[in-house]
Amino acid sequence: MAKKARKKIRFKFPAVVLEPVKAFLGEELRRLKTRHNQIKKEDPFSDPDRVNSNAPDTDADEQFGHARSEAISGQLSKKIIQVRKALTRIKIGRYGICEKCGKFIGTERLMIYPETTLCVNCKRKQSKKN
Repeated sequence: MAKKARKKIRFKFPAVVLEPVKAFLGEELRRLKTRHNQIKKEDPFSDPDRVNSNAPDTDADEQFGHARSEAISGQLSKKIIQVRKALTRIKIGRYGICEKCGKFIGTERLMIYPETTLCVNCKRKQSKKN
């Protein structure tokens, strides 16, 4: 089965359009990193003075706190990767172009989700696979 050839799109968003997006994503990246560091510090397992008691309620609280921190940290890590990827795509001139099919990502989608790298159709297909 032959692979579909990606269309080569030569259009780039003008710098005047990309600068505010780049600034927003840069600030979002800074905010996400700060929050990620806060969550890591809140993890009970990272506290060197943590109670070494064998009390069931203390252990359960620590386990729950650790699980919560790990879940939030994982989501923040994914978001940080997405924002970095979008900033890289701005830098190389591929921002707003779907990384799967090579078509334009709708401006409405980019306004709502500026770090996206997939058009609605490709994201829908990806979601169905998962």
